[in-house]
Amino acid sequence: MKRLKAILSCTFFAAAVCSAVAETGHYAISTEQIAATVSRAGVQILPEQVTLLTDVVATKVSPVLKVRSIERWSNERMMARLECENREECLPFFVGLRMGQRVASSGSLVEGAPFFGSGPAGASKAFVVRSGSPATLMLDSDRVHIRLSVICLENGAPGQRIRVTGKDHRLVFTAQVIDGSLLKGRL
Repeated sequence: MKRLKAILSCTFFAAAVCSAVAETGHYAISTEQIAATVSRAGVQILPEQVTLLTDVVATKVSPVLKVRSIERWSNERMMARLECENREECLPFFVGLRMGQRVASSGSLVEGAPFFGSGPAGASKAFVVRSGSPATLMLDSDRVHIRLSVICLENGAPGQRIRVTGKDHRLVFTAQVIDGSLLKGRL
């Protein structure tokens, strides 16, 4: 009897939470929106290749999304981190991408086709800095040049802009990746 009461109370709680979410104006972000965003970033993918790891919602019907990073998860899967261009519209989120498949000219999936090298040039750039790795950030302005020891908060390839933090984690900077241990920013 206690188990039944617990199940019923959980069910009512879940229903209340779902209705509260619906009332606050949260809209689901679809796999179609995610696939279009990832494709614009240079990795051609279909909505059927996107796996949502959790329910993803935004405060706007069709928010503008951007890809922050894409990493290898396994031989046939990648993990992408996306966020809304306007950070107030949604929280950053991760999705799984099945890359052991690619799109044929007819628009259908081709099983077992290699992913790397099949996209546009630059789509398979290798990351030279990894999230959590130490690096040196050079901050420059007209009269001041500062070198800081930082920790990378994101993976990055040369030329890409990533977020980094100081050793005390108090400040967050956006920096351009120069090489595996050197980043450049502006004051």
